[in-house]
Amino acid sequence: MSKDYNTLRHVVRLPHSYAAGPVWTRFYEGLKEEKIYGARCDKCSRIYVPARSFCPNCHENLDEWVEVSQEGEVVSWAYSSDREFFGMQVKPPFIIALIKLDNTDSNFLHFVGGVDFDKSAIEAGQRVRAVWNDEKKGHMMDIKYFEPIG
Repeated sequence: MSKDYNTLRHVVRLPHSYAAGPVWTRFYEGLKEEKIYGARCDKCSRIYVPARSFCPNCHENLDEWVEVSQEGEVVSWAYSSDREFFGMQVKPPFIIALIKLDNTDSNFLHFVGGVDFDKSAIEAGQRVRAVWNDEKKGHMMDIKYFEPIG
């Protein structure tokens, strides 16, 4: 079978803007104040972080906002040592983890820092707390990373 086409390599950049909507806007505004807000369901009492507009458990609208702990427990994590792509917020090496903040009912995905970057730096069940960037932009990266406690 013969190849009758050319393969061209290009770097595609796709700058864009998006409307965060009322829930994400409120969540991001809290981050600018170094506060993490969750949405609490009146029906089942679950608290979701990041906040959501409806409860995935009972499908009720979530209108109650609660400030949640900045500490939690690593549920799962992944280590990246060398793969880099355009637009990354954090360059490798890095550790990213699912974190269940205290007294919440969902996992929060964020970076883990303040550690040596190797596969033994973090483990499931480890306690972590938020470390904030000095400059806040109303963005998920207002939290610089979560660092291990103790």
